[in-house]
Amino acid sequence: MDLTKQYNEKELTISVKDKIDTTTAPDFENEIIDEMGKFDSLILNFNDLEYISSAGLRVLVATAKKLEPQNIPFLIKVNDTIKDILVMSGFDKILNLE
Repeated sequence: MDLTKQYNEKELTISVKDKIDTTTAPDFENEIIDEMGKFDSLILNFNDLEYISSAGLRVLVATAKKLEPQNIPFLIKVNDTIKDILVMSGFDKILNLE
């Protein structure tokens, strides 16, 4: 997993390349948790992500559940491969995809 963070004022974009799997999902989650309270909008850029496992999907749902009560916008930019995974798993119904 190759991860970069970029702030535009209080909007945080986290770009992830390669894959999020059982091994990398805890690190991915910790990177998000480390930024909690510092942003008022979160974008996950998965345009260069090749694969996401169920462990990665769990991080997405957990993040959405943490941000929803605070009304913090949460957008996930996806490529066709990741979109297919999210649609097949039904996550496109509960997450905001672009």
